[in-house]
Amino acid sequence: MFLKTIKSVIFFALTLSSVSCSEYQKMLNNPDTNLKYKSAEVYYNQGEYKKANRILEQIVPTFRGKPQSQRIIYFYANSYFQIKDYKLSAYQFESFVKSYPKSDRIQEAYFMAAKSYYMLSPRSSLDQQYTYKAIDKLQIFLDNYPESEFSDDANTLIAELQVKLEKKFFEISKKYHTIRDYKASINAFDSFISDFPGTPYKEEALYYKFLSNYELAINSIFTKKEERFFAAKELGDSLLDYFPESLFLDDIEKKFKSIEKELTSFHQLTTKTK
Repeated sequence: MFLKTIKSVIFFALTLSSVSCSEYQKMLNNPDTNLKYKSAEVYYNQGEYKKANRILEQIVPTFRGKPQSQRIIYFYANSYFQIKDYKLSAYQFESFVKSYPKSDRIQEAYFMAAKSYYMLSPRSSLDQQYTYKAIDKLQIFLDNYPESEFSDDANTLIAELQVKLEKKFFEISKKYHTIRDYKASINAFDSFISDFPGTPYKEEALYYKFLSNYELAINSIFTKKEERFFAAKELGDSLLDYFPESLFLDDIEKKFKSIEKELTSFHQLTTKTK
């Protein structure tokens, strides 16, 4: 009895789905654009954005210049955003902004265009072209509408994108240390700390810069050892000034002892040579 009930429910659901698909196909082929507009709005309000998008795509050209055009094109742009086609949503929202600069939805469209680029921003290990573009678009939005209801959201998105860029450049700098190109690592971390002074990666960046200086000193020719060990010690002291309870404190102190030992040996050898 239970299995029969389950089968009946499944059959009923499939029947409804079939009827629904059939009605949708008929609507796509229906020449009545006004009926299509009403149907698209129903699908849109029900959250069936993919279906709404296909119908809207058909009727957008027909309604250009008409009173309904602004509403239709906004729905069309947002339907792309909702189905996660962010390249087309960015394009359509930007088209809306250009076509309807006096619209009461201009701020929202401007923000959604920028947010579409934010959604296109990939993980930090990949090329950050869309990240830069998103930051640029969001900043332009904030410059144009500093008091907008979307300004807080825009600032939050920019902050997230900045952290992603910081992570990208931190990882690049760290990679130089990993492959033992210590001079490149030091230069990269110098640039990173200069470009992102408030970065959450500052402690780790200073630590790896210190390590690169230490390793560079260890592997230097005799005549350059003293100068480079002093530079490493100075960097370690600077790190501990910023972060006295540093997560890397134990290793830094071990390196300090090693530096003292190396400098003592250097001075002894220098004295003997003299």
